[in-house]
Amino acid sequence: MQRFTELKVWQQSHALTLDVYRLSSAFPSEEKYGLVSQLRRAASSVPTNIAEGSKRRGGQDYARFLNVAEGSLVETEYLLMSGRDLGYVRSEKVQELLDSIAGIARMLHALRVKVEAAA
Repeated sequence: MQRFTELKVWQQSHALTLDVYRLSSAFPSEEKYGLVSQLRRAASSVPTNIAEGSKRRGGQDYARFLNVAEGSLVETEYLLMSGRDLGYVRSEKVQELLDSIAGIARMLHALRVKVEAAA
């Protein structure tokens, strides 16, 4: 199994996390412990679970971590939409991230299916 840092899905989810941190730094200060914290936690959970799952012994364990990453990705998507709808960030920037999320979701799903089939 290749190292997690070599996986394109991990690289893109890591880049998404960095983008989310940068974007959320412009949110209102009263959201620091609310939306900002939850959004950052959800985004960082995606590459974290890919990395952690890659070191699990069995394929089923790895697939479970990939599924958790999928859930965190959807949570990130929703929280970005919330930030946009509350007027905290420009729609164009959120759309860029939502497009990135759609691509990551496809890759993550394909990897999970592959890992489950090999288990």
